[in-house]
Amino acid sequence: MSRVDAGRRRGDLGAVSAELVAAVPAVLVLLALCLGGLTAATAQARAHEAATVAARLLARGAPDADARHHVSRALAGAHLDVGHDGGLLCATVTHTHRVVGVALPVSARSCALDAGW
Repeated sequence: MSRVDAGRRRGDLGAVSAELVAAVPAVLVLLALCLGGLTAATAQARAHEAATVAARLLARGAPDADARHHVSRALAGAHLDVGHDGGLLCATVTHTHRVVGVALPVSARSCALDAGW
């Protein structure tokens, strides 16, 4: 092995460390965004479930407070709006979900046949 080859190898010893230092933060940011997307999808599913149950409760004649209580238990900080659309009673649940410091609006609407009890 010549002196030139030995010198070149010694100079490359820190190359892997430098590449790793650059790659690890990028991988961590990507992981945080993926987990944030998963929590946002979960919040959307919870909002949809809460809107469905609230619409059914209200269509069956349950008190408005019961529906609001269910929505607040299913998704903390969520807001319930109730409206009528023809013969349907519709419940809309809105919520602001935070992902890595970014506020994402989450909304779900569900309707049930208004029995008018």
